[in-house]
Amino acid sequence: MSDYYSLLGVSRDADTGEIKKAYRKLALEYHPDRNKGSKDAEERFKEVTQAYEVLEDSEKRAVYDRYGEQGLRGSRAGAPGFDFGDAIEVFMRDFGGLEDLFGMSGAQARRSSTQKGQTVRIRVSITLAEVCTGVTKSVRVALLDNCHDCSGTGAERGTSPVTCSLCDGSGEERLVQRSVFGQFVSVQPCRNCSGEGRVIERACSTCSGEGRLRSEKDIEVEVPAGVTEENFLTLRGRGSIGPRSGTRGDVVVLLEVKDDSRFVRDGPNLLLERSITFAQASLGAEVEVPTIDGTARVVIPSGIQSGELIKLKGLGLPELNSSIRGDQLVQVLVWTPAELTSDQERLLRSLLEIESPPPEKIRRGSHKGFWSRVKEVFTGG
Repeated sequence: MSDYYSLLGVSRDADTGEIKKAYRKLALEYHPDRNKGSKDAEERFKEVTQAYEVLEDSEKRAVYDRYGEQGLRGSRAGAPGFDFGDAIEVFMRDFGGLEDLFGMSGAQARRSSTQKGQTVRIRVSITLAEVCTGVTKSVRVALLDNCHDCSGTGAERGTSPVTCSLCDGSGEERLVQRSVFGQFVSVQPCRNCSGEGRVIERACSTCSGEGRLRSEKDIEVEVPAGVTEENFLTLRGRGSIGPRSGTRGDVVVLLEVKDDSRFVRDGPNLLLERSITFAQASLGAEVEVPTIDGTARVVIPSGIQSGELIKLKGLGLPELNSSIRGDQLVQVLVWTPAELTSDQERLLRSLLEIESPPPEKIRRGSHKGFWSRVKEVFTGG
């Protein structure tokens, strides 16, 4: 990775405010909500967030300045496993949702008489088979919900908040300043009611006037087919409620795809190993292989070599928001038995006497790396 200071575009003596300001600017540019489907933007977002996670923390920054990335191996930001989900968590922790960072400001924000609740972050695990079909998961979420005693008003049972006498319920104060240049009027949240327009005379004893309590609830999360761990879901208005019946925050769902021991995933494509016997490799055969949603019959051509690849078109995973499916590759591995029966040994010894020696080159291009060959088969190169 590049130097953390260079990634954020700040000098090595930049203060925390400058670092935060630089990160905010880059977060706006590379945020995944503004760059739908861009892998480059996702990677850039992850990199600048990882840099910010280190430099905004004075202890981590001191370690980084002295030892570089190597000195941070024990921390989340310095670990090789710092992924896109970690980046989203850091961003949401410090800035909330995209609309919180780049949304309402000035008088528009002040005119809102209710406060927005916190965004709740959860992780949902799904299987590779569920990636293929899409799935709805029921998840228990810890959040803040309306107080059951005051119904979210924050006022003691049997009482109600009253209109603020200072701002007459507008939630705003107008300040007039005079200078040699003329008269200036500024608007700020009312200092008596904190911009809510109402005042609680007797606070609810259960929630201490907050109007909300910690709670747990089950929510349904619809995960579309074709997702990856780089994707996340935002459930608008499903998070914690704001103080005194404020608006709800969001729920951000970070996805974890469980490994499937049968397959290696490469985007929408899948790779599977299938062992065959020497006789099947020599004579050809038809074998059954598992697919992500069932089984398929595969024709093994005679003379196939161990390690060769067979493409099953359209039997991979669906692409996100698309009806197109990837492919499945079957890597054929010729199995050599460790023990032989007497009949098998006799037949093989007979074959040994009459078979031709192998060529110096078994297959043109067999010197290529395995993943290079996989890429060629997937892309038709």
